Amino acid sequence: MKNNQFLPQIAYGTRDFLPQEAKRKRVIENRLANLFAAWDYDEVITPTFEYLETVAVASESTGYAQNMFKFFDQTNRLLVLRPEMTTPIARVASTRLHEVDRPLRLSYLASVFRQEEYQAGRQCEFHQAGVELMGVPGPAADAEVIALAVETMAACGLKDFQISLGHMQFISGLMEESHLSVIERQQIKQLLMARDLVALKEAVAASGLSSEAQQVLLELPLLHGKEELLVAARKFAQHDVSRQALDDLAQVFELLKNYGVADHVEFDLGMIRDFDYYTGIVFEGYTPGLGFPVCGGGRYDQLLASFGADSPATGFALGMERILLALERQHIELPIVEKSLYVAWTENKAQEAIQTATELRKKGARVALAFLPQSRQEAAEFVRDKGYEELIYCGD
Repeated sequence: MKNNQFLPQIAYGTRDFLPQEAKRKRVIENRLANLFAAWDYDEVITPTFEYLETVAVASESTGYAQNMFKFFDQTNRLLVLRPEMTTPIARVASTRLHEVDRPLRLSYLASVFRQEEYQAGRQCEFHQAGVELMGVPGPAADAEVIALAVETMAACGLKDFQISLGHMQFISGLMEESHLSVIERQQIKQLLMARDLVALKEAVAASGLSSEAQQVLLELPLLHGKEELLVAARKFAQHDVSRQALDDLAQVFELLKNYGVADHVEFDLGMIRDFDYYTGIVFEGYTPGLGFPVCGGGRYDQLLASFGADSPATGFALGMERILLALERQHIELPIVEKSLYVAWTENKAQEAIQTATELRKKGARVALAFLPQSRQEAAEFVRDKGYEELIYCGD
């Protein structure tokens, strides 16, 4: 190769899926599409880019407002590559599907884009699968979505995983009780989301709160565990908002027992999701070997009102690259249909070979057809080298 020869590269934060990786990804996508359909969720497909003012509804108060890929159309309107899927789905539900009777169950398989610092499990272009349930308030809807999230992780092939369950209003109630300013609340929420305990301690100490109130806020990151945590957390919940949040969690957990998925669920009362549109129950899915969630979601009852269609809603998204990374690290193999049959032919047998391959494909077989005539020995060696399961030879 000459020193000045052009070597094409892919853009920062993107990746190629080579054949085996693409097969694994497709196996998971097909499983999830079937699973979502079995729960009566209809797939929708939205544009890859949206007008900035559309996605700004959800992103203007989060870090994603700065991390979006932006560009102009021919009329100089500002467009962005979608940074997440909940907002586009909310737009569709509020405009194109506003006359459809609720509940509205929607699913998607899509790519999303954010300018991120590259690290394992985080890219600038990544793929998600998820559902949104719109028009239903209360524990029954939350329980359905969480139970489906559990089934989704199992359908991907994961054996060992956990859903961490929290509630935005539990934290909001503690903030109300502490009489923190809006800026102080936002700062503490950001530190809780980052799990930065050192900075959290410093921020709480500078807040001027009583030592008792400071201790409550510092305990937040430690409030995780099984069902008994909901009882123990009552001593922190002096505000009605926090108490109601604990009641909501208890009701949802009882329903999850009926779904048979409660063993996969624990509580994390210090959880903060990274979009400010969440208003109630929130959750994240974890599996050993990864230091970040593979799925996450929750209730967002005010987002659709931003598009003129006030409606309760809840949902979740699963990161495809993160699932694939988890499967790789846990050495979990997915059943993949490999190349099976190879049809080879000798001189003057091309027509017969083409007809044979065509008939086999109609019967559902995976077939590769030789391009040039081969001897039986040459064909047998090719089958062995390429890993085909069987040779179909047209000729003597």
